[in-house]
Amino acid sequence: MMAGALSGIRVVELASYVSGPYASMILADYGAEIVKVESPDGGDPFRAWGAGAMNPFFDSVNRNKKSVVADLKTARGRADIRGLIARSDVVVENYRTGVLDRYGLGYDSLRAENPRLIYCSITGFGNFGPYANRPGYDTIGQAMSGMLSLLTDQGNPKAMGVSISDHLAGMVACNAILAALYARERSGLGQRVDTSLIESTLSFVGENATRYLNAGQVSSRATRTYSAQVFAFSAGDGLPFVIHLSSPKKFWVGLLRAIDRPQWGGDPRFAQRTDRIANYTELEQELAAVFATGARAQWLDALQREDVPSAAIYDMKEVFSDEQVKALGMQVRLEHPERGEVSYIRNGARMSATPTEIHSPAPVLGSDTDAYFASETDAPAEHCR
Repeated sequence: MMAGALSGIRVVELASYVSGPYASMILADYGAEIVKVESPDGGDPFRAWGAGAMNPFFDSVNRNKKSVVADLKTARGRADIRGLIARSDVVVENYRTGVLDRYGLGYDSLRAENPRLIYCSITGFGNFGPYANRPGYDTIGQAMSGMLSLLTDQGNPKAMGVSISDHLAGMVACNAILAALYARERSGLGQRVDTSLIESTLSFVGENATRYLNAGQVSSRATRTYSAQVFAFSAGDGLPFVIHLSSPKKFWVGLLRAIDRPQWGGDPRFAQRTDRIANYTELEQELAAVFATGARAQWLDALQREDVPSAAIYDMKEVFSDEQVKALGMQVRLEHPERGEVSYIRNGARMSATPTEIHSPAPVLGSDTDAYFASETDAPAEHCR
């Protein structure tokens, strides 16, 4: 086994809430050293969202990091940050457009001192254009990218229970940083990387964007469910589950065997896949009536015996009781210096030679300030590889 794939790479995080911290946390899982710069008046605002001994908001995107405190509003704080960045490889920031430039911590200023620097900026709407200075949060990104229209009914809209756009922006940022690090190995030079909630989320819904751009069709939540033959039901015991028939005929045939409705194979409403798409609502109603007659476990057993793609809709308690999730080792337990044992979800990738690792919990505010701003003050700028 080697060290993490990004061992020796230092990332300075000037970010809060989700998108920027999530991007740098993924880099940390791959072995990068993450120095999270926080304000002295409470640090990342997500820290204040916790209740008692638990803070899933902050903890879930800040493991494997160091925390230092520096005040951007003071000359000393800005000097400390500039010095740290001069001997680092990557900056990740998600301030509003122009804020860090005003503090002398924008890309153009910093690259003069560190030409190998990769500077990643995540904004709500992009760093130019008529909306560049608007405040951007997750649900705004979901809404303006068109994603939310694909996840909820426009006539009865509901906001989502997960910060999809924030996490997508973090993933896109991480991917771009990795590409920039690879390019630097060949050119010797860093570069600026930009993404936003709008850009990252719109790029994610490319299927629906392409459908509109090339055929003029505006997709809704139903568009994919019809074409992919995706269904969600409540069984007779009230427990929810899903079926995904996709296009192979064998899944439709297996479904008919599982529910003992072979006659539907000759029903002109359902005989061919195109018929089932055209008559989706009728098929859904017929299936719902069948599934209401038995318990979820009964139906899932019958469906899976016939190799029909199906699964229970789990809540989180059910997720971590599942034998497959246990086998994958998704839960990682660590000791927190103030709160005792805490648990995290491991990185979703598994690497045979340079494995990902969760080696430390989310940091205590400012716990590493002296190490980076005192003992390293005279460290050479040649830290960057």
